[in-house]
Amino acid sequence: MYVPYSAVPLSLTNRIQEQSITFFFNLSCAIFARIFRKALMSTLENTDIHRITIDDRDFVLVGTAHISQDSVETVRAVIQDENPDTVCIELDELRHRALRNPRHWESLNLVQVLKQGQTPFLLANLALASFQKRMGLQTGVKPGAELAAAAEIAEELGKDIRLVDREIRTTLLRAWRRASFWKKMTLFSTLLASMFDSQKLNEEELAKLRQTDTLSAMLDEMADVLPTVKMILVDERDTYMAHHISQAPGKKIIAIVGAAHIPGILKKLNQTFSDEEINELLVIPEKTALSKMLPWLIPAIVVGLFIAGFMAGDTQQLADAAVAWILANGILSALGALIALGHPLTILAAFVAAPITSLNPTIGAGFVTGLVQAFIAPPQVKDMEHVTEDIARFSGWWRNRMTRVLLVFVLSSIGSAIGTLVAFSWLKDLF
Repeated sequence: MYVPYSAVPLSLTNRIQEQSITFFFNLSCAIFARIFRKALMSTLENTDIHRITIDDRDFVLVGTAHISQDSVETVRAVIQDENPDTVCIELDELRHRALRNPRHWESLNLVQVLKQGQTPFLLANLALASFQKRMGLQTGVKPGAELAAAAEIAEELGKDIRLVDREIRTTLLRAWRRASFWKKMTLFSTLLASMFDSQKLNEEELAKLRQTDTLSAMLDEMADVLPTVKMILVDERDTYMAHHISQAPGKKIIAIVGAAHIPGILKKLNQTFSDEEINELLVIPEKTALSKMLPWLIPAIVVGLFIAGFMAGDTQQLADAAVAWILANGILSALGALIALGHPLTILAAFVAAPITSLNPTIGAGFVTGLVQAFIAPPQVKDMEHVTEDIARFSGWWRNRMTRVLLVFVLSSIGSAIGTLVAFSWLKDLF
């Protein structure tokens, strides 16, 4: 049996998060692959397995790579040979459920995703999933296979299973809201670059990446480049998992975690953390006042300019301003929908909607175009079944109807945002 540390309600948001089975694995791999590719080095011994004894209790930590067949085999062998009382796994309830249900994409309601405003989250998950899918194809291993294997073999042997990782939504929101604007742009560029990455990895290179010296160098450099992201994605989760591993019942505990977490967990496993310290790691920071005000700032200025033009009584100037606003927003948003190969009616909807939605931050052009595309060319069963295979190829994003809806959403939104800035500069000159 397995025992999660928190019960998770089956809301739509959680179901969407459940679709993102490999987000943490993918984000770590994408960042490491882009920034630390040169960190690979030769190794003299296998250090995947680490042992520590605390108060007559034996802890066996197994560091894994999430697309490695060697890790799958090591996990199975260690659990069988060690005969532990409890097996702790680097998963939360949502990701565990998604690993157990590989056909989870088929239940996705894309229209509801658009209406709930979860499209950017889903798109980011797919982009990162495509990166690790391509890496996994090189080794023939599904992302997270070793974690699924750990749960499977532990359940077969009748061992207690503890899911010791922090909930995915909490980690993502803490990382996003604490990152500065430029760090967010760095993350976004890493995400975008991962869609085009053609890096080749084999089992030998994955083994090198799992070594302690290599990981320490990588994590130190990550702390220099993206300190907030490293703190939340790695350090905080090390603390959270070390605490729950130490609280697991039994005399012998096996913990299956990504190799990047081994150094931190080893340092913290013997430490005592209060409930207040652990609960602090679950707090989602509030949005800053500036982030709440910013979406309304440009629309307010634009409306103010139109009012000023109306009060001045220059109808020709007002007409020119209206035309500039409509053309800049409409054309660029429609161009985005066209690049995404949206339906002609979707492209028309982008042109009509963008000038209006740009003045209302509560609804975007992408929301309108995504809904139109989803209704006119809805994803078929085969699209949902093959989405994980299609996203592994760049052209597959356009061929699959589900991901094409997401492309329509994001590209028409980007077009509308650029159009707003262009129109704003024109309006400034006109008035």
